[in-house]
Amino acid sequence: MIAPPTDRLRILVVDDEAPARQRITDLLKKDMQVETMFEARDGIAAVEIIQRESLDLIFLDVQMPELDGLGVIETIGTAQMPLTIFITAYDQHAIAAFEANALDYLLKPFSDERLEAAFARAKMRHIERNMQQFGLSMLRMVSSIVPAGRCLDRLVVKSGGTTRFLRVVDIDWIEGAGVYVNLHVGGKELLYRASLNELADSLDPMRFVRVHRSAIVNIDSILELQPISHGEFDVVLKDGHRSRVSRTYRAQLEKRLGQSL
Repeated sequence: MIAPPTDRLRILVVDDEAPARQRITDLLKKDMQVETMFEARDGIAAVEIIQRESLDLIFLDVQMPELDGLGVIETIGTAQMPLTIFITAYDQHAIAAFEANALDYLLKPFSDERLEAAFARAKMRHIERNMQQFGLSMLRMVSSIVPAGRCLDRLVVKSGGTTRFLRVVDIDWIEGAGVYVNLHVGGKELLYRASLNELADSLDPMRFVRVHRSAIVNIDSILELQPISHGEFDVVLKDGHRSRVSRTYRAQLEKRLGQSL
């Protein structure tokens, strides 16, 4: 059973100055979404807590003795870090902070309003991330129980603050975007957290065909094939999108159509 996403937050505040930590924790504890607060006075202690606890958000001071904030990121790894808001008295660290995928950057001295704005942004990102992970978990669960020969007919997609069950047959084409895909449906785009390869293995091969390493198209959405030089083709879809049929995937399209191009 997959547990539904929660908006509760486990937060770590890292700063070598106790009054600075106290100010942040006192303000955040008033929020009903805060479940647990941790504190660390240096980067070494922060790394230990991050590795031991399941955290959602970190307020991380940049300048600290022994191991600074950027050192914490390097030790843990950017991909493994929770949502991170950097704190520092020096604005020259801003570029390095955002290169480390920081959600926000608080420059000391900052007001309560600025802190609250950063926290509000973090809460929204936390909800979005949870819903994306929930959708992917649902996809994996459904994939695991679909009998052999059966394909997915619904995707759980978060869009505009709501979660919808999207009929797979309504998708015109799918565009790869790293660990995400863009689902193109009726002229609109929906971001979905799953790789193109994951979806390709779960879609009906009679309806969907891969024409490029970054594109899968719905056969029913193809308007025409336009020849390009040297035996290459463009797929033209009903929504006006064009996608090149790469040599690697041309054979798959020919097999599905039952004829040579």
